[in-house]
Amino acid sequence: MGELCRSTIFFSDQHLCYADILPPSQVRARIEVAVLNFLKALSSNSPSISDLSLISRNSSNSRVSQGLLTGDSWIFLSHSFCTRSLTRENSAKSFIRVWKVMEMCYQILVQEKRVTQRELYYKLLCDSPDYFTSQMQVNRTIQDLVALLRCSRYSLGIMASSRGAIAGRLLLQEPNKEVVDCSTCGSSGYAISGDLELLEKLAMETDARYIIVVEKHAIFQRLAEDRVFNQIPCILITAKGFPDIATRFLLHRICRTFPNLPVLGFVDWNPAGLAILCTFKFGSIGMGLEAYRYACNVKWLGLRKDDIDQLVPEESLVPLKPRDLQIAKSLMSSEILQDSYKEEVAAMVQSGRRAEIEALYYHGYDYLVKFLATKIVQANYL
Repeated sequence: MGELCRSTIFFSDQHLCYADILPPSQVRARIEVAVLNFLKALSSNSPSISDLSLISRNSSNSRVSQGLLTGDSWIFLSHSFCTRSLTRENSAKSFIRVWKVMEMCYQILVQEKRVTQRELYYKLLCDSPDYFTSQMQVNRTIQDLVALLRCSRYSLGIMASSRGAIAGRLLLQEPNKEVVDCSTCGSSGYAISGDLELLEKLAMETDARYIIVVEKHAIFQRLAEDRVFNQIPCILITAKGFPDIATRFLLHRICRTFPNLPVLGFVDWNPAGLAILCTFKFGSIGMGLEAYRYACNVKWLGLRKDDIDQLVPEESLVPLKPRDLQIAKSLMSSEILQDSYKEEVAAMVQSGRRAEIEALYYHGYDYLVKFLATKIVQANYL
């Protein structure tokens, strides 16, 4: 895990607050200290139940940082705190949830196991049904624990549940395993493991000149089926929707290994598509303590307004949904989003419509390769 401990990015902002990647013994020690501090307050001359002080994960505590030697930008959290308190009605259950998840993680670390968030949810649902009724509650509590202990989710014994896939001009080799040629893995590609330690140990070779991040699995499959990487020397990668940690980590690892490869995003022309691209590019506030480990300098290849005006028939445009407008509002208020991206969002909102990549099939099922090749040759990306 040595290489995992720190990215090669040099930080230009010393106020950055981050989660450490630690061995199990050190994480257990931090949990034990938290328990001892709680008991000390409870058994003092003036007994009290101490609040839990967490790094705040909201937009007012988020900042933008940039590498000194790179053009990469990413979201990070500053040293502003919030609390979980048993004595306040609005946070009492959150307070208890943190201790429940902390207990579970301690057991996992003692047993030297790893679990996914989904596995943890079902365990907590059985053990503490009064406090955990949804996966979202578990996910948020895990992030609370990360913000309390200042260690990564992976260090807590929680493994990413990966949906991602990769294809194209990339050779991968796990330790003591045979080399996998990702160009021969078929339309479904090579399944990305959720084990970040394994992903860090992968040996990689490529003669690609581009990395293309594809929002949707169906488009990824079409491009892999058409072997786009034979015509455009590229690596294809997808998280099949909103990016999971393992896919983001592998993309970041590839970018570190091959720093001269441009990373190009191919997403729907709607606010959700841009939000997905921005998560790959900057990270997210919710995981701001770890964002720098996964952020990559992704350029927006398409779809963009010019593509819609020139290539997409009116009949293929569909109305924006209320959820789209909510995401658009969030994007427009973001300090990190560049002006050219905000102009695209404004155009979406003004038109009241959105377009999916599949709209390009109007020109034929084999048109996607031509579309990408033209954009790349013209360096038509933001």
